[in-house]
Amino acid sequence: MSDLDAYRPNVGVVLFNREGLVWYGQRHATPGPHNWQFPQGGVDAGEDLEAAARRELHEETGVTSIELLARTDDWILYDFPPEAMNNAKAWRGFKGQKQQWFAFRFTGNEAEIDLAADDEVEFDAWRWGPLSDACDLIVPFKRPAYEQVVAAFSHLAA
Repeated sequence: MSDLDAYRPNVGVVLFNREGLVWYGQRHATPGPHNWQFPQGGVDAGEDLEAAARRELHEETGVTSIELLARTDDWILYDFPPEAMNNAKAWRGFKGQKQQWFAFRFTGNEAEIDLAADDEVEFDAWRWGPLSDACDLIVPFKRPAYEQVVAAFSHLAA
C-alpha cells in the first residue's frame, strides 16, 4: 500500500466569475472565523475526477453553467487534525484527503446558485472574493493545501 492510499480521494473546485473573483461558501452550522471554503467532496469508486468535480459543484451550489479553465497536475494532500479523527463517519480510517483541484469559469446567472440544491446542505451563505483571501478564510489544518491551490490558479485571478 502506498502512502497515497492512506488518503481519501477528493476533488475541489475554485469557481471564478467573469471578473476573476472566486466563489466562497460559508460552511453550514460552523462557527467562524475560519468557516469559508471552496466546494469539495469525495470521489465515487471509478468516477472520473472532472465528473466528480462537476457533480460536487452542482450538489453544493446548484451551479452547472461552467467551463473548465485548469486543473492541478498532482494530488494535493492534507491530514485530518487529531480532534477530527473521532468522527469515524467522515474519515473512514483515512489519514487525510488527497485532492485534485479544478478551476471553472461560472458562465451562468447568479440566480442559478442554490445552496439547497442537494439534500445535504454544505453552505449557509456565499460570496465572491479575491483568490488571495482563501488562506485566511479556511480552517488552519487545510491552509497548506489552500496555499498550493492559490499558487496553482493565481494566474486566473483578478
